[in-house]
Amino acid sequence: MPYTKDKPSLPETSEQLRARIPGWGADLDPADRPSGSRERFDPGATGAHWDVPQQQPQRLPRERSIEHGRLTPVFGTAQPLHGPSGAVRRYAYRRFSEGRLAHWLLLVLGDRMETAEARMRSYVSRRPDNPLAETGLIGEFRSHGLRSRAGRVDRRHQLLDLVVVAGPTLLRIGIVTLLVRRVVRAVVKVARSTPDPSRPLSRGDSR
Repeated sequence: MPYTKDKPSLPETSEQLRARIPGWGADLDPADRPSGSRERFDPGATGAHWDVPQQQPQRLPRERSIEHGRLTPVFGTAQPLHGPSGAVRRYAYRRFSEGRLAHWLLLVLGDRMETAEARMRSYVSRRPDNPLAETGLIGEFRSHGLRSRAGRVDRRHQLLDLVVVAGPTLLRIGIVTLLVRRVVRAVVKVARSTPDPSRPLSRGDSR
């Protein structure tokens, strides 16, 4: 039973594990471990008066890894999942184990999607994000940013700063510009192909 005050028993004894796995149990002696004193099992010293902690009420669905049979007794509720990013994260917890690479890649994808969602929400608010101020580009010119970079040992990494910091913003600007140009061209094409009813017909025109 997880989350109890008692130390869970091992499925195999120490002797069995030591015989099966070479080198297992090399740090079993508390004298060989600096953390041995902190691992001393003394329920009376902690003041715990329960066998299983009281379960926190679950007002909204919470995610848990498939390795666990239940939610932890206490869990966070400050940042509930929402939107498409939340759907990706729920799928990662529901479908893949924490030992699978897909689990963590989906969580990283959810983080990137939430960043894009927050940025899009800011553009329709009264105080949209300011990419120039957020990336520190203005500080490069106001606070001796370029001069402070001279003599540093990570000069090769400074070239990557342009890609990591400015790259996503330039990509978004390029995508928006491309979409706007396509829309403008489509509108102009439709306007040119639509006959003007106020223009008099010539001999070769027909309606």
